[in-house]
Amino acid sequence: MSADGTISIRVNGEHRRVAAGISFADLANELGLDPARVAVERNLEIVPRSTLAQVIVEDGDEIEIVTFVGGGDHEDADTWTVAGRTFTSRLIVGTGKYKSFEENAAAVAASGAEIVTVAVRRVNVSDRNAPLLMDYIDPKKITYLPNTAGCFTADDAIRTLRLAREAGGWNLVKLEVLGEAKTLYPDMRETLKATEVLVREGFEPMVYCVDDPIAAKQLEEAGAVAIMPLGAPIGSGLGIQNRVTIRLIVEGAKVPVLVDAGVGTASDAAVAMELGCDGVLMNTAIAEAKDPIRMARAMKLAVESGRLAYRSGRMGLRRYADPSSPLAGLI
Repeated sequence: MSADGTISIRVNGEHRRVAAGISFADLANELGLDPARVAVERNLEIVPRSTLAQVIVEDGDEIEIVTFVGGGDHEDADTWTVAGRTFTSRLIVGTGKYKSFEENAAAVAASGAEIVTVAVRRVNVSDRNAPLLMDYIDPKKITYLPNTAGCFTADDAIRTLRLAREAGGWNLVKLEVLGEAKTLYPDMRETLKATEVLVREGFEPMVYCVDDPIAAKQLEEAGAVAIMPLGAPIGSGLGIQNRVTIRLIVEGAKVPVLVDAGVGTASDAAVAMELGCDGVLMNTAIAEAKDPIRMARAMKLAVESGRLAYRSGRMGLRRYADPSSPLAGLI
């Protein structure tokens, strides 16, 4: 023990000086660790967790403290969180318009998506042997996001999601209330009304909306757990038509922002991610591709590439050329 009342130890390969007489439980707390969630080894011998508060650290101890972590290298983990749930994939895919449930399941697998949107529809009571989506995409492995596709009033959307929660226990849902059938643009008055009711009832709505920063902020204030502005009309494949407003929504939001609707090909998904969006939701772009499985894979890579580009910080725009090689020293 030194004159200042400390001793020298090595913890996980690092030299430290700690107060003499400190217990292993106190050492763990000093390191910001919960003694109940770690295992301790001293000089190659395990210190039983039940004794950590009684066993005293000695001068010169070689100590290893370990806990459980996910397998693999997580130094560059880039996850996103919505309503307290954390996901790795930033691509959400729909489950409509596919030729079969088998093709749908294969596309989901190729996309790497961890969330799929599902519509709530009447059970086929005339054919009890009719296949169900759950037989092909396991809700225990893939998060189901019930949506209100086809609803044109707040009341219809609320009723649909109440049934969805009863059927599967889901609180995390996708809300969309459409204004009319031609454009499938959201009716923001009805959407806001439905959001307020759903939040009061304990739902966690991810909300489809127009690409309007003011409307997005109103939804967030009403309790939306994610803002999902359209890039272009649903199913149009036109790509993001107004990058400026999407970017403004991203900059002003304190909840995740995901482009929902209008994506047609991989470059559209990459643009959404380069704008700083937390993710992209799509259905038709994959389901109506000539090769849906291959397109699903392309979308997966596009979302990952766009996100990586956003995190890297693109070069500044210039009005004139700037040579890559220095001009000084030319022969």
